[in-house]
Amino acid sequence: MAKVHPRIDAGLQQWIARQKVFFVATAPLSGAGHINCSPRGGDFLRVLDDHTVAWLDLTGSGAETIAHLKENGRIVIMFCAFSGPPKVLRLHGRGEALPAGTPEFSRLRPLFPDAYGDRAIIRVDVERISDSCGYGVPLLDFRAERDNLDRWTRAKDPEVLARYQADHNTTSIDGLPGLAPSEK
Repeated sequence: MAKVHPRIDAGLQQWIARQKVFFVATAPLSGAGHINCSPRGGDFLRVLDDHTVAWLDLTGSGAETIAHLKENGRIVIMFCAFSGPPKVLRLHGRGEALPAGTPEFSRLRPLFPDAYGDRAIIRVDVERISDSCGYGVPLLDFRAERDNLDRWTRAKDPEVLARYQADHNTTSIDGLPGLAPSEK
C-alpha cells in the first residue's frame, strides 16, 4: 500500500500538477505551540527538481507557515486525489520563506501566474517522498477556483495591503516572528 519514492519523478510531477488543492502542515518547536495545517489551491505550486518544490504564498490572515519555517524549517505537504484513482502523497522536508523583494523571490517569481498580494515564495527541500492508498478520501467534483482572495487583495491599494500585512502577518498566533515589514 504505502511506498517511499527516491525522488519526485516525472509521473509524480504530472500527478501533482493535476491536483487542485494541497495541504501544508508545520509546527513550532514548543510543545505548547499550535500546530498549523493550511489548504492551498490554484496553480501556485511548482516542482523545481527531483527534491525541491515551491509555491507562491499570498497575503493571508496569518503567517503560521512562515513563522514555523523561520523557527525550525520542518514542513510536510500533502496532496489527496479527490478524483481518479485514490492516492495520498506526502512531501516531508525543510522549507524556507523567500520574501517578496529578495533576489531569490525575484528569480523564482516568473515561474508562477500573476497574483496580486504575493508576499513570499515558500521553497521546500524534500527529504522524504511517500504515498499511501487514499482509500478513505472521498471523491469530489471540482467546480472552479475561488476568486475571493484575488478580489479582496486587488481592492486594496499597496499601502493598505502593506498595513494589513504588517498588522496580520508579522507574528504567529504563538508570537513567533513571521514576515517582517522590512521583508516585503
